[in-house]
Formats: sequence, C-alpha cells, structure tokens
Amino acid sequence: MADVSERPAASGGTPNAWGQAIAALVVVGALGGGLWALQKSSGEDAATALSCSKPTPSASATASAPATAGKKNVEYLTGNQLCRVLNRPDLPTLLGTPGEKPKSLGSADDGISFGSDAPSPKADVALTTYTVQLSAAYDDEPVTGLADLLGATAQERTVLGRPAVLYSTGTMGFSFSTGGDKTESLPSHPARSLVIARDPKDGGGSYEIAIWRQDSAPPDDATLLRVAETVLPTIPGWTPAS
Repeated sequence: MADVSERPAASGGTPNAWGQAIAALVVVGALGGGLWALQKSSGEDAATALSCSKPTPSASATASAPATAGKKNVEYLTGNQLCRVLNRPDLPTLLGTPGEKPKSLGSADDGISFGSDAPSPKADVALTTYTVQLSAAYDDEPVTGLADLLGATAQERTVLGRPAVLYSTGTMGFSFSTGGDKTESLPSHPARSLVIARDPKDGGGSYEIAIWRQDSAPPDDATLLRVAETVLPTIPGWTPAS
C-alpha cells in the first residue's frame, strides 16, 4: 500500500477553508491537500537521522510577490525550507518525548488555495508520538478576526508579539493501493493548530503550525505553544516584534 500522509482540516468545512468557502479568504497552506514527497526510515536504517530532500522548488515557489503600495516584495519560502525548520534535533524534547527520532519527513511547495496563485509551502515531521506540520500562506488577509471563522474552539492570542489564533482541527488521511483498485480511510486524529501573522503588523499572510498524536489523544496547548515559540523564529525572514 502507498500511503498519503495525514493532515489536519478545520472542523466543519473544507481543509483549513479560509478561501472562497468562507468570506472569500485564502486557504492556509499547511492544512490543505496535495501529495507530499515523503522520506521514511525502514527497519534497517531507523537509527539513521533523516534529512530533508534536496531543494527542488517549483517556479512559483522561487518567485517574489510583486510590490504593492506600502508593501515590499515578498520572497516565498519553499516546502524544503520549512522542512529544515522543523527537522531540528531538539524537536522531540520540545514535544516532551526526548529520545524519539523522526520516522518520516514530508514537504511540498504548492498546496490547495482559493483565488490565489501564490504558493502554499508546507512540511511535516512525524515521530513515534507526534506529527508536527508547518506551512506559510501568502494571502492578503490578516489573522486578526480569523477566530470568528474557525469555530467555537478558536481562541485569539498574542504569540511572539503577533496576532495569533489557536483552534482545534481533525486530521484526514487516506491510502491507496498501488494497483489503484482499492481505497481505504485511515484513522483521523484530533489536532491543535496555531495560526500566526506573518509579520508583526499583521499586514496579510500567516504561518500555521499544527500537532497531533499518533495515539489519537488530544494534544495540549502547552506543547503546541512550546514548539511554536521555539520553531517559528527560525523561519527564514522572520522579523522579531519590536
């Protein structure tokens, strides 16, 4: 069987459906669809550290967003860059599971978006206990006010000096046979996600980081925030809040 990695979707709608389905907003890349390039360890090399794939960004992922009035050009990140941000040796410790090793890494440059040609790069790292997923969205929508669109679990926060929203999601997974004659669902898991403004002034665009447990136990906010507050500032181009 060939597996497609599980990914979270906002409860009650299309995966992370900010787009035309909800007030004509744009989908946040991390929680969208698309096939992922996965690198998995086998029984023979489980002790070998996995590395992110060599950079092979799409044309759209290497482009810059055009400058508009009052805004600078935006350099799009690639899925490979986000993979390298996540694939850090202290990630298991941040998750409260020291000693674990990544079982698989995944990244993609183009995810699902609505009404936008901007790339939606994303990456994930799966360990024995947790999976962590990170994405970037290059829409023009601020994070402020997003909580109203993400359901009853959404909570507005200020994280790293930027507007942010915590909300609950659920993963969606499926597998397909190599012969293409059978498709079956994989178990879903409750996930917790943080959407945070891409810049301190909340001028549009966001990063999103989500975690879920392989045993389907609900992840706690303390773990998610610990990971987010350590990992997010290492994203290329991150600007500290003044």
